[in-house]
Amino acid sequence: MVVPHHATGARVARHRLADELAEAVPATLLADLVAVLAELVGNAVRHADPLPGGVVRVAWRLRPTPAGPSVSIRVTDGGAVARPLMRVASPDAIDGRGLHIVSGLSSRWGVDRDGLGQSVWAEFDPVTAPPAALVAAG
Repeated sequence: MVVPHHATGARVARHRLADELAEAVPATLLADLVAVLAELVGNAVRHADPLPGGVVRVAWRLRPTPAGPSVSIRVTDGGAVARPLMRVASPDAIDGRGLHIVSGLSSRWGVDRDGLGQSVWAEFDPVTAPPAALVAAG
């Protein structure tokens, strides 16, 4: 899907992802997906140029596996001068934590660049349930 290269783009993308995946993934995974998507679209709007037409492209893929759903998210923008990197944010900083959130919630993330711009992606491996003995003991 494409969303505006504007703060409203993150809201549109979050709602669409939540609507489409609500029945397909566990609620805790859905919350992580929504948070990561919001960070990636927000970063694209704040730090990168738009794609032609003033938009950002957002995509996700759900892959059923025997262990549970695997999900990947990709946000493509027109690129920026600097490659997205995690920064060290002081306790008083108002920004600089977004990619730490992406890294903490996803299984892995990265950046691809091509002639169109750049794509920042995040992948989520299937969530494994704790062993029954731990659940019973807890």
